[in-house]
Amino acid sequence: MSPKPYVVVIVDDHELFAEGLELLLTRDWGELFVIGGRTTFVEEAADLATSCDADLAIVDLSMPPLGGVAAIRHIKARHPRTRILALSGTDDVALAQEALRAGADGFLPKTVRPEALAAPLSTIAAGLRVVDATVLDALLGSSRGPSAQVVKALTPPDVKLWGLLSTGMETADIATRMVVSERTAKRMVASLLHKLGVNNRIAAAALAGQSGILDAAAGADPLPH
Repeated sequence: MSPKPYVVVIVDDHELFAEGLELLLTRDWGELFVIGGRTTFVEEAADLATSCDADLAIVDLSMPPLGGVAAIRHIKARHPRTRILALSGTDDVALAQEALRAGADGFLPKTVRPEALAAPLSTIAAGLRVVDATVLDALLGSSRGPSAQVVKALTPPDVKLWGLLSTGMETADIATRMVVSERTAKRMVASLLHKLGVNNRIAAAALAGQSGILDAAAGADPLPH
């Protein structure tokens, strides 16, 4: 016997898009998917998913007034077994990240061809995640180092100190290079760790490596003998 088709609900306030998607899924992939229902209201999303015991939900993130992220949270709270594919008409990476944190199992732009949605839906139903390549690159890039606000707040001495301590330099040598006492050097290191939001030098060094600070430090003049 062939497996039961996945029950899909569509949460989207663009009725033409939702109707077209429903027609496409039932016409071309009726053996894989059956539509449990559609709604144009965020407030109805969780009730819809629960009432038809949905396996999958396709949620548009740009739904006023609460937004699709709220629909994702509601569905996951009421019917956690429903796996969710979030769609967005914008390239807002922050919105994609918010949707994934809210419980979405995948994220794709609405510019994707509707006929190309069957494979991602099947993948999500199998327990895997699907994220658009452009969004994934942006998400990975945003995690490579400290935030721009943190870096901007650092003074030139902070940046120099960060590079020095990240090379494993001892406090005495840091004091010599910074032309301060060892006691002052210790205070400066503690202040820098606080600014970076890390607890120790190892974490600061890892952050420096991600930020390119170590490359700059590598070209620093050696300690005078």
